[in-house]
Amino acid sequence: MTPYPSLQSKNYSIYVLALLFAANLLNYIDRQVLYAVFPLIKKAFQLSDTALGLLGSAFMVCYMVSAPFFGWKAATTSRTRLAFWGLLMWSVSTIFSGLAPNYSSLLGARTLVGVGEASFSTVSPAILSDYFVEERRGRILSYFYLAIPVGSALGYLLGGIVGQNLGWHMAFLMVAGPGLILTIPFWFLADPRHGRRISKRKTWQVSDYLGLLRNRSLVINTLAMAAMTFALGGLAQWIPTFLHRLHNLDVAQANTLVGGITVLAGITGTLCGGWLGDRWQQNSPKGYLLVSAWGFVLSVPFTIYALVTASLETLIVAMFIAEFFLFLSTGPLNAVIVNVTAPTMRAMAFAVNIFVIHSLGDAISPTIIGWFSDIWGLRAALLTTAIAITLAAGFSFICGFFIGEDMTKARESSRLG
Repeated sequence: MTPYPSLQSKNYSIYVLALLFAANLLNYIDRQVLYAVFPLIKKAFQLSDTALGLLGSAFMVCYMVSAPFFGWKAATTSRTRLAFWGLLMWSVSTIFSGLAPNYSSLLGARTLVGVGEASFSTVSPAILSDYFVEERRGRILSYFYLAIPVGSALGYLLGGIVGQNLGWHMAFLMVAGPGLILTIPFWFLADPRHGRRISKRKTWQVSDYLGLLRNRSLVINTLAMAAMTFALGGLAQWIPTFLHRLHNLDVAQANTLVGGITVLAGITGTLCGGWLGDRWQQNSPKGYLLVSAWGFVLSVPFTIYALVTASLETLIVAMFIAEFFLFLSTGPLNAVIVNVTAPTMRAMAFAVNIFVIHSLGDAISPTIIGWFSDIWGLRAALLTTAIAITLAAGFSFICGFFIGEDMTKARESSRLG
């Protein structure tokens, strides 16, 4: 099954990828800015670690709950319009975050950011899958998801530096402007379907989503991603604070260090994962899953070592290696979602994926780790992420037993539809 090569030129496909990457970059900058200024917000509002973690969890809860609606809506309307409105909404809500006078206002603004980002994140991979052929999806999605490490690093760096020098309010206001500017080209972005395969049904049916639960590969792959997201979400939100408390770095230093490690490990790991996944996938339908599974396995000991060592230099090396292996799975696991679902169901499949990975992952991990930190201390709390990474490896290996059959069903459905 190929996308629609007659509808758009190769150059336009690359333009679409670049535009979606730019928006996704802002998406992750916005997320990480919050975590970069955690210590400043904690001091300003006199918060417990549990309340601090709730700021991240509230965003994720709203993000995941909104995703199923946008996944269904993508089958009945233009996906590029949904991406436009999502970008506009989260940019405006980020401005409200920067203007928040108290904890309740900030909490409310972050929940609205979640709605906007859910709209964009649900439809973007489905748009890309229609612009590029199956054989290149691992690499194309890896390029798209490079926004995760690069955006996260920039969020840490910019948030830490701006927050340290100009205050946490300005850190939010700084990242909202580029999103508003980017809405202009998004308004003119073409949906590759051009009216094809857009359902005429205007009513919500739960059966639309229940049918996806019969897709074994989709379900198990999603559980693997949920376990990974639990670990990454918890680490992303608490590692700068960990460095601030246990290694005596100030906010700017801690976020600069985490940002540097994340961007280097994320870029190299994500690109290597996409390349390796496409290579291994040529020889076996398990290729994407095996790259991901072994990456998780290799990440576990380095994650543990980074958290227990007393040496900052050793921590830096171990954290880099751990993140490199974790990011190997970024493109491959998302490519699995595309490959085991029919084109008409892909946005809905990503919506289910978003709902599950965040409800079981980073919607709860920041608050859980914050709660554990209040009881045991932050180091012991963060060590629970190694258990989640091990579970991600196990689910990836198990998914390999079903992937071949489910890919065949998806191809048959594509030909019939």
